[in-house]
Amino acid sequence: MKLDSKIPGGPLEEKWTRYKGSVNLVSPANKRKLDIIVVGTGLAGASAAASLAELGYNVKAFCFQDSPRRAHSIAAQGGINAAKNYQNDGDSVYRLFYDTIKGGDYRSREANVYRLAEVSANIIDQCVAQGVPFARDYGGLLDNRSFGGTQVSRTFYAKGQTGQQLLLGAYSALSRQIAKGTVKMYARHEMLDVVVIDGKARGIIARNLVTGEIERHGAHAVILATGGYGNVYYLSTNAMGSNGSAAWKAHKKGALFANPCFTQIHPTCIPQSGEYQSKLTLMSESLRNDGRIWVPKDRKDAELLRQGKLKPTDIPEEKRDYYLERRYPAFGNLVPRDVASRAAKERCDEGYGVNPTGKAVYLDFESAIMRYGQIEANLQGIKNPSPEKIRQLGEKIIEAKYGNLFQMYEKITDINPYKSPMMIYPAVHYTMGGIWVDYELMTTIPGLFALGEANFSDHGANRLGASALMQGLADGYFIIPYTIGNYLSGEIRSGKVDTNAPEFETAEKAARERISHFLGNNGKTSVDTFHRELGKIMWDKCGMSRNAQGLQEAIREIQALREEFWKDVKVPGRADMYNPELDKAGRVADFLELGELMCLDALHRNESCGGHFREEYQTEDGEALRNDAEYAYVAAWEYTGKPSEAVLHKEQLVFENVELKTRSYK
Repeated sequence: MKLDSKIPGGPLEEKWTRYKGSVNLVSPANKRKLDIIVVGTGLAGASAAASLAELGYNVKAFCFQDSPRRAHSIAAQGGINAAKNYQNDGDSVYRLFYDTIKGGDYRSREANVYRLAEVSANIIDQCVAQGVPFARDYGGLLDNRSFGGTQVSRTFYAKGQTGQQLLLGAYSALSRQIAKGTVKMYARHEMLDVVVIDGKARGIIARNLVTGEIERHGAHAVILATGGYGNVYYLSTNAMGSNGSAAWKAHKKGALFANPCFTQIHPTCIPQSGEYQSKLTLMSESLRNDGRIWVPKDRKDAELLRQGKLKPTDIPEEKRDYYLERRYPAFGNLVPRDVASRAAKERCDEGYGVNPTGKAVYLDFESAIMRYGQIEANLQGIKNPSPEKIRQLGEKIIEAKYGNLFQMYEKITDINPYKSPMMIYPAVHYTMGGIWVDYELMTTIPGLFALGEANFSDHGANRLGASALMQGLADGYFIIPYTIGNYLSGEIRSGKVDTNAPEFETAEKAARERISHFLGNNGKTSVDTFHRELGKIMWDKCGMSRNAQGLQEAIREIQALREEFWKDVKVPGRADMYNPELDKAGRVADFLELGELMCLDALHRNESCGGHFREEYQTEDGEALRNDAEYAYVAAWEYTGKPSEAVLHKEQLVFENVELKTRSYK
């Protein structure tokens, strides 16, 4: 198999324009003859389904939630990037492109990333037209804030609920098409397999999660917009239902899986409080605009904090270590996520953690509250305001910017973050790896496309904050409507896909046999028990840091756990009913294979880059040590029957417009 990324020729800034000007088109009359399946209705899926239906294609959209509005995109808090330079602070399309390439530690494709930066401005215009209530400044113009890995303000936001507002915009566009009949919506349906006929994706097998009915759906093209696989770690910021099964099923049918070990650890999550937890909560990275991260300088103070004998407000300023500001003065608290996460882990490992588990640092808003309060007092003409008045005014400013996030933190922890610092610790959040796609977002299976977090294409080894929403909407609104037409222009004479074909029969039979095995297994151990054990292996040995010995052990342990799972898993209930335990069993079975491939990928990549930190490869001061001479490529894995026997295909990354440098945020 030879990987062809289909990158257009010409200068970087002209590639997308040239592509659009020369791509094959499908006439409006022929679009009505073509069927497209979209699996997933988050930002990428909903925007793609709405856009393709508006163009005239017949679209079927599938989601396992009860409504497209329940997609996990709704949980994104902080914002969406776009290179509009509204702040006049030096931003540009090239700077967004460069920040993304650098932030990803030079492990992403130049052409895809530049296209993403190029269309970013259009996304904001589209969403404003839809009525998305972005924050505005005092003059009524759209406001911006900064995120990690940048020195400009380019992030558009709607308080701490940007994902929700953007998804409602996409959902409104999708709902319009559903009402017109151009999109047929299948809620509470889960894709069980991709159907490939004569080498092309021709449909899916789906299960109605309410009735248990197995259904066949044919189409001329299939789009997977099913998000990431972070829940392989069990504890993550993802919704409990988020999973990697659709991508994994596609992988087993011939779609290469790229860079699976590139997972992102988010630095600002509410720390785990006990073994009973099944979910972690994200606190938006936007909080790092105004919050300062610190631990005590003295281990004895940290110990007293852990014992509850000291309060954080008891630690005077001179005894606090603002370690990100100390180590990375140029970026301070706004270093990229991988850098901030490893720095927090290092401080906690050294004994400076501040909660009872020792796995937490402080995110403190005291100085921001007093700074904003003084500015507001000046604006109001209040002379010689008291500290209490300054605090009162400052808290109102912070509430306007982050109020729902502060409220959420207090509800979960019973700590008022206006009066005491938040406690945060890194947690699994996003997956940069995913299904390999070319410039057209098509996988190695013709007719099968992957959008958003489900593909690998834009973020390299570490995603910059506020870029996930940007990629999802760019793929759905502005890229796939062009690129899928290039493929479908060759399908207008294909006729309707016959769901009685032997390939559909075979795929459905395999899905039914798997379900029958789970329900008839008579094991003794719950699905969650296996999932929790897998997550512990992954976090301990393929988490924030990895080493060769641990990865080899993890592969053996996952293989043994998978064997035990198939022998001893207990799935109650029936197949012809709503049965969430059955749904989970299928997803965990896939995680038990995907986790092994992730460890294999991490083991083969003998370097540190972005979120992939191999302990054997680091600089003297503990930073990631890349090996560009040997590993400047995309690792795309081909399934051959067992994850540990996957075949590696390399897409060499060519950098013609940026110079490969050691990342520095100092």
